[in-house]
Amino acid sequence: MAIESPSTSASPAASSSVASVPPRLSGRARLVLFVLCAAQFMVALDFSVLNVALPVLGKDLGLSTTGLQWAITAFALPSGGFLLLFGRIADLYGRRRLFLTGLTVFGASSLLATLAWDPASFLAGRALQGLGAAVIVPTGMSLLTTTFPEGPLRDRALGISGTLLSLGFTVGMVAGGVLTDTLGWRSTMGLLALASLVVLAVAPKVVEESRTADRPRLDVPGAVSVTGGLLALIYALTTAAERGFGGADVLVTLVLGVALLAAFVVVESRSAAPLVSLPMLRRRTVAFGNLGGLMTFSMMSTVVFVLTLYLQEVLDLSPFATGLVFGAQGALSVVAGMYAPKVIGRIGARRTLALSLLGQGLFIGALLGLGTESGVWLATAAVSLASMCHLGAIIAYGLTVTSGIPNEQQGLATGLVTTTQQVGLTVGIPLLGVLATTQDTLFDGVRTVVAVAAVILLAAGAAVATGLRRG
Repeated sequence: MAIESPSTSASPAASSSVASVPPRLSGRARLVLFVLCAAQFMVALDFSVLNVALPVLGKDLGLSTTGLQWAITAFALPSGGFLLLFGRIADLYGRRRLFLTGLTVFGASSLLATLAWDPASFLAGRALQGLGAAVIVPTGMSLLTTTFPEGPLRDRALGISGTLLSLGFTVGMVAGGVLTDTLGWRSTMGLLALASLVVLAVAPKVVEESRTADRPRLDVPGAVSVTGGLLALIYALTTAAERGFGGADVLVTLVLGVALLAAFVVVESRSAAPLVSLPMLRRRTVAFGNLGGLMTFSMMSTVVFVLTLYLQEVLDLSPFATGLVFGAQGALSVVAGMYAPKVIGRIGARRTLALSLLGQGLFIGALLGLGTESGVWLATAAVSLASMCHLGAIIAYGLTVTSGIPNEQQGLATGLVTTTQQVGLTVGIPLLGVLATTQDTLFDGVRTVVAVAAVILLAAGAAVATGLRRG
């Protein structure tokens, strides 16, 4: 990959001034960054673009309330469950090859969901979308970290990627409502099919192959146990969000998920070619970096969920007005994405991660000032500022976890990063969001969730600051 940088053959007198000039991206490197970020944006869009369309979709296809929940769960299960597996396969057999395969699966399944003629065909499309996303996310991230070396270039690349990831969720919420009102719910899935086609047309021409030099055997027992454990855990938590934790299927899959993940740890400790290196997990940067990532994603997704309920059901805002609130949030996230790499360059990724978590907790705590009659401006300001800190945490935790990891293990490291991201997005709402609907009033529930989320983030920020001090 051609990455332009100042020549090192300059005279000694000029070397210090030349060294102060940051390296520049070549035109080809910019194209690679565009392709990889566009793919991440597309997957992020898929997480939220369908939410507003669900009631209309249900009436059109004859999906019950339970079926609508499966419209989300069918995507979440494979997208979270297979991340580690595909991240490792990409390390061994080629990241570019798997990335293009994931784009193809995602595009074809989006078309299937667009043309769905009954609930079964639609849910099949959603499940295959999740499988494609599970390939795209870790391979795209590992291609990014192996293309751009540690330092300002990688900081910049991850800053742009993190910004578009955050923006994708916000754009999806706004675009989903507009598309559903104007073109119908099928247009939300058609947009994803079109986007994947555009990325797939450019990617083969600009993305170069990347894989490890050796070809060890794939850790099949580890792959089966971790994939089965994640699938069971995600199923239990997403189902609990709809029906609570009292159902037999929820309890059984929850126990099964924990048992399989425990078995995974045992398997990896004895494997000659483990799927996950336990020494890597014991690295402070990996352990505390992923802790920060898990907390920032799970708490932010939960707060956005309960704020949506608050704005529409307590303050009676329209979906369009609610979209504007989160539009402001997205705009400030873009600003944060522009400046976060500069902050990281000055104080380091570890400090930025800890301070971002603390700031996110403080601004979310400010939402305790919301009232039953007014609160739009406070909600807009607080969630937007919290999102700026959230964006800083996203970029900083990705850099923290992947720094110092050799290229042959970048797929594994980024698989951990993206698994943390997906699990965080999945578990937050089931674990805390249910508090919003089980209190005496919805307003009381929103305040409870906000208070708990703020405390968790402040505690996580303190833990990360302490844990990474000697990392």
